Amino acid sequence: MQSTKTKSAAWALLASAGLMLISFYALSAKDMTNQPNKTTVKIKITVPGRTVSATLNDSRAAREFLALLPLTLELTDFGQTEKIADLPQKLSTKGAPAGFTPQKGDLAYYAPWGNLAIFRRDFRYSENLIKLGRIETGLEGLDVPGHIKAVFEREEN
Repeated sequence: MQSTKTKSAAWALLASAGLMLISFYALSAKDMTNQPNKTTVKIKITVPGRTVSATLNDSRAAREFLALLPLTLELTDFGQTEKIADLPQKLSTKGAPAGFTPQKGDLAYYAPWGNLAIFRRDFRYSENLIKLGRIETGLEGLDVPGHIKAVFEREEN
């Protein structure tokens, strides 16, 4: 017959193992969903006469975009709603939502065309549109007609 002390120690060990197993599965499930967490990265976008500040989320597509920086792009108008530019390579869509409803200031990736989009106005829900981040300050620097050269860089802390 086991002592009470031995039984208590065995139950404590079993409970600890169970908690560790639950924690492992919870972390694994989060990794498998590839959902963005709360980590963000600041970038700056330099346009003639202005610096625009933006924050990237921690999605897979945003991390791949960050890996391309520094990057010089020619932004063009698209439908008086956004500035767009072709990226040098496609970004991953793995784990991304089917689409989202962009708002003024959103930085996004449109997967079918492989382009970056900076929304100057709110827009309707769009499939295959992946939010990369958000313009924090200086959006008016992009609110000019026609083509504009922009340099995207990671902001140094």
